[in-house]
Amino acid sequence: MKRIQSIQTEKEEKGNNEHNHEDEIEKLVPDSSVIVDGLLSKKIAKREILPREIIIHEALLQKFEEQAGRNNAVGEIGIEEIAELNKLSKNLNITIRFSGQKLRQNELEHSSLDNINIMIKELAYAEDATLMTTKETVAKSAQAKNLKLIFIEQPTKGKKIRLEKYFDDTTMSVHLREGVCPSAKKGVPGNWSFETVDQKLLTQKDVQLISREIIEEANLRKDGFIEIERPGSTIIQLGLFRIVITKPPFSDGWEITAVRPVAHLKLEDYKLSERLMERVTKQAEGILIAGAPGMGKSTFAAALAEFYASQNKIVKTVEAPRDLVLPETITQYAISYGNSQEIHDILLLSRPDHTFFDEMRNTDDFRLFADLRLAGIGFIGVVHATNPIDAIQRFIGRIELGVIPQVIDTVMFIKNGQINKVLSLQMVVKVPSGMNEADLARPIVVVNDFETKRLEYEIYSYGEETVVIPVRADAKQSPVKDLAAKHVLSVLKRFTHNVKVEILSDNKAIAYVPNEEIAFIIGKQGKNISEIEKQAGISIDVKPLTAAKLSEEKESFNGQNPNEQAGQEKGQTIEYNVMINRNSIVFDVDSKYMGKDVDIAVNGNYVMTAKVGKKSRIKVRKDNKIGSSIVDAVNMGEKIELRVG
Repeated sequence: MKRIQSIQTEKEEKGNNEHNHEDEIEKLVPDSSVIVDGLLSKKIAKREILPREIIIHEALLQKFEEQAGRNNAVGEIGIEEIAELNKLSKNLNITIRFSGQKLRQNELEHSSLDNINIMIKELAYAEDATLMTTKETVAKSAQAKNLKLIFIEQPTKGKKIRLEKYFDDTTMSVHLREGVCPSAKKGVPGNWSFETVDQKLLTQKDVQLISREIIEEANLRKDGFIEIERPGSTIIQLGLFRIVITKPPFSDGWEITAVRPVAHLKLEDYKLSERLMERVTKQAEGILIAGAPGMGKSTFAAALAEFYASQNKIVKTVEAPRDLVLPETITQYAISYGNSQEIHDILLLSRPDHTFFDEMRNTDDFRLFADLRLAGIGFIGVVHATNPIDAIQRFIGRIELGVIPQVIDTVMFIKNGQINKVLSLQMVVKVPSGMNEADLARPIVVVNDFETKRLEYEIYSYGEETVVIPVRADAKQSPVKDLAAKHVLSVLKRFTHNVKVEILSDNKAIAYVPNEEIAFIIGKQGKNISEIEKQAGISIDVKPLTAAKLSEEKESFNGQNPNEQAGQEKGQTIEYNVMINRNSIVFDVDSKYMGKDVDIAVNGNYVMTAKVGKKSRIKVRKDNKIGSSIVDAVNMGEKIELRVG
């Protein structure tokens, strides 16, 4: 402990100027903080304090018993400390007495230790005893009532606890469990090893002693907090350590997991691109930092929070537990000590520029994030996710689909301690990818790769479900669709030699044919197209084959024809003679090309594919756009090339 400060009343000072020692205390009344921290038994054991009588409030013992019955660690520690005082009193001739009014059952359930401390203070006043506390507020209140007082000031930094001996500079986390040797993760996020750090098996008593020491320090130190306490589990923040203690019946044995950050990075260490840096500083208001556990999400969040604080922004955090390592200029709120409504009210009234919500887990967390974003507060949320899109999917069903882009505009996925991928969100109205009918247009949340602007996913309502569809805007046609296109093409070739096929889905295709051949392909009352669809096993829409459409399908004459087999390359340029007749343009070629498909290009731009006829000729009718453009090219002396596949 840092020091014992004995504060005596004026009445006592006048009567006892020469003797002001704790070891002369007649009656001593300890409050809950002294009992839970185990301070009184330690000081009596060291003969620093030797009261003749210790008076313990009945309500305090009741509360400890009630907590212990709920498997609460603080209650168990309190009872153990009282038992230790009884043991010491027998050897040192100290009387232990229980006094004060007991609580009814309903009062006990709704009374906190702070409420009971008020009753303890009244008991000390009634008994004319010395009150012993570690709480500054209790000490000031006792002074106001002119009580005799021993106030033990809590140190800012406590002693080194046994848990710390398992840590070194490279340790990320320590895992202690009864019946198992202590082990630890060592390294950095994404590159660590699991090692045994002590060959001695831990007993249940070993783990319990370490747990008690941790809880005592958390109650004693100013940088220690018991963040969450439930039957069977306790979550504690002690300095840089985030500690989880579990015990039966919640777990099958006593276990302690302690995590400590191993790296403190600045935003410049992440080497953000210029575009992303501009987004973070000027535009992004709803950021999600996502990643798997242990990948460095919180480290990046702390770096971003420090960056915003350095830009003279008001930054606050909402955490459970408060484990981000941040400068004093940033206020950290513990949602476990309040509730969503309280956090909502405080943030709206304090108006921070940026708020970080660390470890969003349940529906209330996601709804609070969305509500405050829509209220205009810049929010940065930290969520667990195995890939970037999972972070967005965790909002689906919790908030309306249409407001997701207003709540989240940027997702940063952290992997192995670095930014692995960044996604941006936008709401548009369009036909979903893979569909063609215009009446299927709907509002869609499009998710793009932030750096490349490439479409990655589409999120939209389909029936009563919300679906997330992966989209690769630049992806080549799949091998399955290539085979389907080849089959449909082979059927259509029986009716026309100049045809292009586009497969839309498993049961839908488009056939592009010359305008003058559409009527023949469809046939009288659709007889021909019905037969074609029957043979092809797929529904086919027939549309005119235009130079514009061919240009989309084929970027240049040297590219691969979509209807050719995968991997087949173009042959050499074909020599030809051209002649323009009354109704057509005729290309005469060598007889060895008879029956082969030949590509025609003008000035390097693909125009069409035609088959060489029985007379080694290619005929193109002049009364359509393609024929007319070739005639113009011949008359203008432009470069016309023929190549065979």
